[in-house]
Amino acid sequence: MLISFFETTEYEKAEYVKALGNIPNVQLQFFSDVIQNVEEKDYIQSDILSVFVYSKIDKQIIDRCINLKLISTRSTGMDHIDTSYAKDKNIQVLNVPLYGENTVAEHTFALILTLSRKIQESLLKTKKGNFSTTDLMGFDLKGKTIGILGGGRIGLHVAQIAKSFGMRVLVYDINEDMFLSELIGFTYMSLDNVLSSSDIISLHLPLNASTKYIIHRETLEKMKDNTLLINTARGSLIRTDDLIDALNTGKLCGVGLDVLDGEQYLTEESIFSNPSIPATDVIRQCKQLTDMPNAVITPHNAYNSAEAISRIISETVKNIRSVI
Repeated sequence: MLISFFETTEYEKAEYVKALGNIPNVQLQFFSDVIQNVEEKDYIQSDILSVFVYSKIDKQIIDRCINLKLISTRSTGMDHIDTSYAKDKNIQVLNVPLYGENTVAEHTFALILTLSRKIQESLLKTKKGNFSTTDLMGFDLKGKTIGILGGGRIGLHVAQIAKSFGMRVLVYDINEDMFLSELIGFTYMSLDNVLSSSDIISLHLPLNASTKYIIHRETLEKMKDNTLLINTARGSLIRTDDLIDALNTGKLCGVGLDVLDGEQYLTEESIFSNPSIPATDVIRQCKQLTDMPNAVITPHNAYNSAEAISRIISETVKNIRSVI
């Protein structure tokens, strides 16, 4: 049985070898790159593919891998995999849904606090030897309203943290759990009501046909002036050019992003190996955002704590062992 891992670090490789390397008749191979950049001959005999979010597993790749039994993604989201086609071909698709609910929620509040208390501007000033507090006035979170789009495990963890700050919490989700609403102390509302009533909006939705570009010019217009927008979910939930316009006009007072639409083009390898028009647009948008003092961007790093990585590895090993 051949198991092929993509987008792996040396640390991850060592952990998977330790956990799976001594199983009889199992061969492991590792690639640091995404599957799209690996030669087909190197993986088409694989029984199991283990990928992260930038490896796109489409119909063509599934058809090439004639021995394929499992696609094991080391993420919660599965929008990078053609799950319907895999199901039609009797190929299992397994994810790691529970690894990062507190991890991503904590990063969400790191972004919120960085923007609400102007931490980024403060650091830039003091690094230059300027200890003046001019233009550094922030705002309290206590008493503010946070709107959470997506009331899954991460979103509800954000709700719990927000309550500890003394915030009012609104949640939009197609599935409503009134028991949890009462237990945590938040209110379910429609999308339009959450957008129009919140001082801070945080995105925790999965990416699918109904949520892609859910934040665009019209939905941004429904927000209060000077709203703070946070996205630690998927970049394609937001139409980036509309976001930039909202920052320029003052509709948004700030944005905290751990994900960007088209972020796969922002690695050095992808920029030079795939010099496409979409990549050019993404680089332009990223440059505009990074030049804005009220935009804080982290490199899809919200999941990346020692504890979360350990949980990802552990759950991925369980998934692979279940098929072996």
